[in-house]
Amino acid sequence: MKKIQSNMCFDGEQRTYTCSSNRLKSEAKFSIYLPPKALQGQQCSALFFLAGLTCNEETFAIKAHAQKIASTLGIILIAPDTSPRGEGVADDQDWDLGQGAGFYLNATQTPWCDNFQMEDYIVHELYDYVLEHFPIHRQNIGIMGHSMGGHGALTLAWKYPDKFKTVSAFAPICAPTQCAWGKKAFKAYLGDDTNHWVHHDAVALIHAKGALFHEVLIDQGKNDQFYDQLQPNQLKQACQHVGQKLLLREHAGYDHGYYFIQSFIADHLRFHLQSFNA
Repeated sequence: MKKIQSNMCFDGEQRTYTCSSNRLKSEAKFSIYLPPKALQGQQCSALFFLAGLTCNEETFAIKAHAQKIASTLGIILIAPDTSPRGEGVADDQDWDLGQGAGFYLNATQTPWCDNFQMEDYIVHELYDYVLEHFPIHRQNIGIMGHSMGGHGALTLAWKYPDKFKTVSAFAPICAPTQCAWGKKAFKAYLGDDTNHWVHHDAVALIHAKGALFHEVLIDQGKNDQFYDQLQPNQLKQACQHVGQKLLLREHAGYDHGYYFIQSFIADHLRFHLQSFNA
């Protein structure tokens, strides 16, 4: 692991690291915010943030303005890149496939399967890595994300509830098997057999596994230009069907971008902290 950037921020430190990933077979970057308590060696709650299409490990750290509230609450923020990167890594000319668009799954199809093992990287490699190197309270780890990353947060939470105690999302892709973004990515990464797709679809996973969390928080802008891709009502219906408590907040005037996230990020951090103690 090599620290490539560190900046003081609200008496904590915003850092970026690079390391060699066995799962991705490439160099991988992640950003981490360490609040003052963590710098003092005290154990802190931690949140993984999974970013959306075209983003990277810096996007959340730069645009979400989460460090001030994280400093106050004593929460460590971890943001991985959205895909493997590099000259030897497969890519596509379209912005919604390939590098920057890993969809947080393990690809099975050529040429993606050599590097695009994002699910394993996050839950088995990066997860263990940050626990080893930073003062994280093992029982207080949550996950959240935005858009494609909201899809990743929901699916990984339902697949690994032993690792993530809490989950929330901003404008997540709730049912990727039923929208253009998801169908395109899943066909490329997972092949034509749609039976494999449902293992990476939040709505399908909730129906299959039932209620797993004290509560789930979703924020959605009503002026979201990608609303038809996101299908929050599908998620609402699935949660109602299995008795999963869901707080779905739809906000008039807000779109899909980071000004929307800035507006409600403090609510999400407080939500996770309260849910850890629930």
